[in-house]
Amino acid sequence: MVRVGIMGGTFDPVHYGHLVTAEAAADLFDLSVVVFVPSGRPPHKQHQAVTDPWERYRLTELATCSNPRFRMSDVEVSRPGYSYAIDTVRAFRREYGEQAEFFFITGADAILEIMTWRQIDQLMAECRFIAAYRPGYDRDHLREAVARMEAFSGRIHLVEVPALAISSTDIRRRLYQGRSVKYLLPEPVIHRIVETGSYHPSSCHRQPRE
Repeated sequence: MVRVGIMGGTFDPVHYGHLVTAEAAADLFDLSVVVFVPSGRPPHKQHQAVTDPWERYRLTELATCSNPRFRMSDVEVSRPGYSYAIDTVRAFRREYGEQAEFFFITGADAILEIMTWRQIDQLMAECRFIAAYRPGYDRDHLREAVARMEAFSGRIHLVEVPALAISSTDIRRRLYQGRSVKYLLPEPVIHRIVETGSYHPSSCHRQPRE
């Protein structure tokens, strides 16, 4: 049976925390592959400026291409409308078949809001969840929250990842201020950002939400 990790996220921009999380999940859960799925139009960020989907896809591709266990999917950036996890998982089910076992990799904050996700019952039936959290995160609160999701608690696995202290929000702030992001992002990603100016405050790659 093939075990597939689904690494969904905005990746705005992708950083080492994402890569370390994916690699740790692959090791801990014996995943055959981890598929990075940059969101096209994330429904939870309707009122925020988000970098162009295809630019985020290209940056993530640069960051992941050297790892043979990682691959990319444009299933969400190619899809019109909002990006919902259930639609993505169903697309992978058609691709990988009924025998595949899916592990959706996300952050602890997302898990706390998971009951608001579209068609959560069907989503939980299709895949298990790996919730990554950083050192210092309130692990007891997280465990209690998961335990309250009675029917789903056995489908959610908690994993501590030290590199998650890196955040895309902080990286964007550094880029806007002209500060160094060295050792926070892979070098090819930094080179692309400098070349395109995609994270300059006036960049046309930034898309405001209505």
